[in-house]
Amino acid sequence: MFTALFTLKTTILIRTIAAFLTAAFVVLICGNKFIFILHRHQKSGQPIRTDGPQSHLLTKKGTPTMGGLLILFSIIASTILWCNLSNLFIWLCFAVIIIFGITGFIDDYVKIKKQTSNAMTAKMKLILQIITSLIVISLISINTLPTERFSLNIPYSDFFLNLSWLYIPFAIIVITGASNAVNLSDGLDGLAGGLCLTSFTAFMILALTFGYGETNSYNNHLQYQEISIICAAAAGSCLGFLWFNSAPAKVFMGDTGSLALGALLGTIAVIIKQEILLSIIGMVFVIEALSVMIQVFWYKRTKRRIFLMAPIHHHFEQLGWKETTVVARFQIIALISAVIGLTSILL
Repeated sequence: MFTALFTLKTTILIRTIAAFLTAAFVVLICGNKFIFILHRHQKSGQPIRTDGPQSHLLTKKGTPTMGGLLILFSIIASTILWCNLSNLFIWLCFAVIIIFGITGFIDDYVKIKKQTSNAMTAKMKLILQIITSLIVISLISINTLPTERFSLNIPYSDFFLNLSWLYIPFAIIVITGASNAVNLSDGLDGLAGGLCLTSFTAFMILALTFGYGETNSYNNHLQYQEISIICAAAAGSCLGFLWFNSAPAKVFMGDTGSLALGALLGTIAVIIKQEILLSIIGMVFVIEALSVMIQVFWYKRTKRRIFLMAPIHHHFEQLGWKETTVVARFQIIALISAVIGLTSILL
């Protein structure tokens, strides 16, 4: 059994590395041609927020969006090539990518068509996100061991907190929250892509090293380890995309990419029972989302702002930080957060 497990672990590791390289290669090879096609169909590029930093109106005007289509295609293609497709969890991840990607695509399309920075209402997007998350979580729960079905893993311990039926709304918040947090972070060249690269790499390591491995059967252990392959594909796609999205960006991922990547990240956290650890590894995403929530709440009550502009990355731009400086420093925080999260492996 030990020899078989060791061999299978080695095979999964090789396939994980292959998925990472394949996804990155697909984006790098197809990137220029894909951007050319986007330019041809998007004469004016992505509409820039008039209430955002004024520098963006000049530097980002005319840049095409929907680059997330290439990211999502490379994730799915690479995963299909290297993953065991009998794994239900992989198909649920595909469903999340496709549905959230379509939602983002519609939003991006309307923005371009009407040349407005506001397309689908937040309420409309949230309803679609909640319905999709509910269905996905229900299917995940059905295929999870009964003893841990509605349990919450407490990081840095072996303790599982049974939330009973409260786990369902909690998990919905995890998936929809992650989706919207990544979306809010997609405001500077290379920011969301770099943060997703770090987060998916961390979850790839988590899925490879444990992810239910100690408590589940041999077959279940392998089932959860397969998640590392789709994490690797997502990380590779983000790495390849950064080649074109780093400042000055040639293309934006748009809602098509950010909503889907965030939802995928949240779904993976739910599958491998690391929902709380997601908030640690994705600390920058949490901060970005909280900055918007705090700003909106405080402004409605007092008509005054806490931040110069929200999300918080724009606040630092308003303070005089260069865009590249904000991105670099946020990425440093993300790397530190990921390392802190990964120390749970050692405990």
